[in-house]
Amino acid sequence: MRIVIVDDDKLVCASLKTILEQDEDISVAGIGHNGKEAIALYNRLKPDILLMDIRMDTMTGLEAAEIILNKDKNAKILFLTTFSDYEYIATALKIGSKGYIVKQDFESIAPALKAVYMGQSVFGDDIVSKIPALIKNQNNVDLSAYNITEKEWKVITLVAEGLNNKEIAGRLYLSEGTVRNTITTILEKLELRDRTQLAIFYYKNK
Repeated sequence: MRIVIVDDDKLVCASLKTILEQDEDISVAGIGHNGKEAIALYNRLKPDILLMDIRMDTMTGLEAAEIILNKDKNAKILFLTTFSDYEYIATALKIGSKGYIVKQDFESIAPALKAVYMGQSVFGDDIVSKIPALIKNQNNVDLSAYNITEKEWKVITLVAEGLNNKEIAGRLYLSEGTVRNTITTILEKLELRDRTQLAIFYYKNK
């Protein structure tokens, strides 16, 4: 996979490049040091994943990510930061990033990149532990406004419990194809990107 690294600390960028390129599956296509450079590099290089810090001069990673994702909803952006503030996590989830991990655990970065490349969302343990409190402070949404059926709500509930399609199919006596199609329909109705955001939607509205 081709990635672009964006961090205002040049030493961090160099270290990440050295560490990540020891993995034969990862190639660093470019390096930037602020949000504006991130946008320019993404538009020029079209990397598989943009690995980006949040707090940077000129333009933050969150601001850059929002601009990129508004233009390309399929962009895969993984935030790598020393900050796990509730506001940052909420914004990262809202704009549709594929993950949010902290810098302290360098060994987890390559596996996280591979997971994102395969279509998964990745959040470090420190981030996951804060999501319930984050969700608790959000306002509930009227489900009827999204035209969610009883069957769809059951599927959403099981996704939030961490079940895969096969397990959901067994629990609800449906085929895996029906479950897969139902989840696709739900994501379209709710304008969400993936199962992680669907689980968060559930906990906000249960």
